[in-house]
Amino acid sequence: MTVKLRVHHLLCMFTFIGEGYTPAFVSNFKEIAQEIREGQTLAEIVQGPDDLCSPLLHEAVCHCHHPNVLLRDARAAADLSALLFSSISPGKELFLTEDVLQTLRRSFAEGKIRSACLDCQWKPLCDTVVENNFHGTLLLPLTPTSNEPVDPSSHS
Repeated sequence: MTVKLRVHHLLCMFTFIGEGYTPAFVSNFKEIAQEIREGQTLAEIVQGPDDLCSPLLHEAVCHCHHPNVLLRDARAAADLSALLFSSISPGKELFLTEDVLQTLRRSFAEGKIRSACLDCQWKPLCDTVVENNFHGTLLLPLTPTSNEPVDPSSHS
């Protein structure tokens, strides 16, 4: 499966516990999270609205185009590029294997890739989820693994 994701949504996946902007958004996010959980998923990085945003695009004022959201994407891209030693930009494809997800989740928990979260309305909720070791999230829980970076471009 291929899912189109804006960069900061790679981070949002780790703390998603079934809360969101609208019931349609939450339902869509749950479906995508379930598909990612069930097997290797190819994430194609996009600029602007992605597959998670689709239920919100019909709204008169869609926040998906707001400058603050674009800033979150830029911050997330910088953090992830530094962590993965690879440019994370539109068109980049990442295989979201369990190893890659664990590496990203661990770095998220350690605060290494959270600069995109600074002005986000969901930050307090995400902080609580991290403090609770990701309990209740729809993706896999944090497990002990090596701290070595994983190449998300490889087919493992």
